[in-house]
Amino acid sequence: MNSIILLSVLGLGNLFLGFRRSNRLLLPIMMLILGLVLTVNFLDWNTGAVQLIRFPMLTTDNFSVAFTGIIVLTALLLVPFSQRYVLDEEANLAEYYSLLLFSLVGAIMLVSYNHLLMLFLGIETLSIAMYVLAGSDKRNLRSNEAALKYFLMGAFFTGILLFGMALVYGATGTFELNQISFAVQNPVNASLRPMLYIGMLLMLIGMSFKVGAAPFHFWTPDVYEGTPTFFTAFMSTVVKVAGIAALLKLLVQVFPAASAQGVWLPTLTAICVLTLLIGNVGAVVQTSLKRMLAYSSISHAGYLLIALVAYNGALEGPSANAVLFYSLAYSVATVAAFGVLKLVADARQREDYNGLNGLAKTNPLLAFCLTVSMLSLAGIPLTGGFFGKFFVFAAAVENGYIGLVIFALLMSMVSIYYYLRPIIAMYMRDADDDTAAAVPVSTFQSGALLLLALLTVLLGVLPGLVAGVL
Repeated sequence: MNSIILLSVLGLGNLFLGFRRSNRLLLPIMMLILGLVLTVNFLDWNTGAVQLIRFPMLTTDNFSVAFTGIIVLTALLLVPFSQRYVLDEEANLAEYYSLLLFSLVGAIMLVSYNHLLMLFLGIETLSIAMYVLAGSDKRNLRSNEAALKYFLMGAFFTGILLFGMALVYGATGTFELNQISFAVQNPVNASLRPMLYIGMLLMLIGMSFKVGAAPFHFWTPDVYEGTPTFFTAFMSTVVKVAGIAALLKLLVQVFPAASAQGVWLPTLTAICVLTLLIGNVGAVVQTSLKRMLAYSSISHAGYLLIALVAYNGALEGPSANAVLFYSLAYSVATVAAFGVLKLVADARQREDYNGLNGLAKTNPLLAFCLTVSMLSLAGIPLTGGFFGKFFVFAAAVENGYIGLVIFALLMSMVSIYYYLRPIIAMYMRDADDDTAAAVPVSTFQSGALLLLALLTVLLGVLPGLVAGVL
């Protein structure tokens, strides 16, 4: 796991660069670090399952390499939108960047763990950094509120997750994934089954909170709205993708036999349906673009959970490939959406739909990139989001979940309404006094937005570049 080592060492080194008090130096260094980590990560492709440290607590395989690549690439594409902090000499940019690097360490641990203790450490490494970043705008009461809510709710559900782990350990006598899986399939003491099953469900609840799935989603809109937009984008993409990959690994690799016994599958199916319903219906009534994207994030957790419900019993198969492709398409589109939102909000001090009025006239590039992003999130053809949903639905249909797919399709139709609202505001409404001026966009940021739009379209035209790699 050279990626973890590099991120840890370079994250510490980046802290010392803060003593120079030159934020302009930090942005290219951050890009260089992430580019280096991305390159080193893919050197582990097809090297087989390599275990880190003396005990097999972390494993490098194609599954972990692929999801690590998405996580690091997302962070790399997001960094250009931190340019406002570069221009603000009072911003603690070195600390922000280092916290992001440390949170990436936690995210990589979540997709590489082979031991429940590593799952816990990964969640906490990722979460603690995000608690701090959520409250990084100390002069903003909304940011302080977001940090407090995120911390309190996160600590509460971490306790539930830990209690579940303790019960699973009590029933199986081990924290190692393969041994737990063996114990679930070949129970020695039947009297311990209730303890094991309750532990499974508690772990499922704890992980559902981390990915923002209903009914454990209630923190998401307020935390997303209060957190500075740059960090909200990170939270909405990197944190969610890492959490979904960790949950996929837990259910498919550790508790597959319990699915056949009807232990966690009905609960996960109910969570999936509720997440799709609350996420899409909640987004419809929002007047803030940022809160809409928060509910959108909840709904996309529901689509990803469909692939987990329809898993095929292996980490390298249709369900895993569907989650991988969907995660990439969702992350690229979401980074573009939050990138445009941040630029507009910084210039116009507005995060509602009316702040986008007339954007197509003042900033055609921003309007175009946000349009591509919204169409992809809605699942419109010729975008990555379309094939993301197609692969997820195909995996579900193949395993007989036709009713769930029909419900998801209905929810996708609902989502078209709220994804078209920003497009209507940009192209069909006239700018007022607050939105008449052009939004300042640097060449660097324009290039990043064009790259994101290109990737979104490329995934929609040539999905085979990514589909089926696992």
